[in-house]
Amino acid sequence: MCALFANNHARAQQQQQGTAGTQTNASPRPSPSPHETPERVFTRRVQVPVAVTDRHGEFVTGLTKNDFQIYEDRVLQNIESFSDERESLPIYVGVLMDTSASVVGKLRFEQEASMNFLQTVLRLRRDRALFATFDDEVTLRQDFTDKLDLLDRAIFGVKKHGTHTSLYDAVWQFCDEKMRSAPGRRVLVIITDGEDTYSRANMREAIDIAQRTNTTIFAVSTRAGLLSTTPGTEMGQVLDTADRNLQKLCEETGGQAFFSGDILSLERAFNKIRSELHTQYVLTYRPTNESYDGSYRRIEVRLANGRNDLKIRTKRGYNATQDSVLAPQQQ
Repeated sequence: MCALFANNHARAQQQQQGTAGTQTNASPRPSPSPHETPERVFTRRVQVPVAVTDRHGEFVTGLTKNDFQIYEDRVLQNIESFSDERESLPIYVGVLMDTSASVVGKLRFEQEASMNFLQTVLRLRRDRALFATFDDEVTLRQDFTDKLDLLDRAIFGVKKHGTHTSLYDAVWQFCDEKMRSAPGRRVLVIITDGEDTYSRANMREAIDIAQRTNTTIFAVSTRAGLLSTTPGTEMGQVLDTADRNLQKLCEETGGQAFFSGDILSLERAFNKIRSELHTQYVLTYRPTNESYDGSYRRIEVRLANGRNDLKIRTKRGYNATQDSVLAPQQQ
């Protein structure tokens, strides 16, 4: 196992070589870890995953590059590249599972649901997944792989739980250390009760790093409990501040939050995420405003034909900082 984010109040720094059994540095704030020096290139293009649904909520396929328009701060951008379900980029998905005390009674079912999701979402010899847990610490259980037996071993190997919930730290760390260099579509799927109690990163920082690394976040909240009778939760309604924060985290990055009140709704949430990942469009553009002044750039995607019977969901924007990313590796 790899503890990516050590105890949030610890100051001991440990570092060893290798993928498994490694602890990276703990720091006062989330920051890039000191790996070996990679080739770095400044971000010059923005990748925009887009989900299109009809009035019944079904995903729409068969659209082309000419069906879309992208605006950044109300200025029309030139779409440089386009992919759909027929020529989609590989999916790099990280499943982050809450193992704090508040969700311990739901652990077994969360494990089973997570494994079932990965078995159906990963395309053989194309997509990759990693599995991690977060409580007082953020722990990498299995790095990116396409081998389901390794993922199964990692998921069902979780036996212990922590006390607190470091949700935003988990998002920050995996976007920065894993998603930044993934050569494909970047997705985090979070299973949690939604209430962060221990992170040094805040929600705004988690959203910012996800947007800058082109990572889409989906979340499945189990806060109500799989056998809960909390009014509204079974119908997927947002209940309180924790739910609203989880919803904002997802929507700002182009994803969606699901609030499951029973086993069936949890399974439906995973099926919805899987369907979306297999029907997404990915648009890439080079911003006409190339200055990196730290300002927030708002993104809007429209259908060029003016159809109002379809609904578009994508990330809402990004902060224009001179970030750097690992150069994609050839597969």
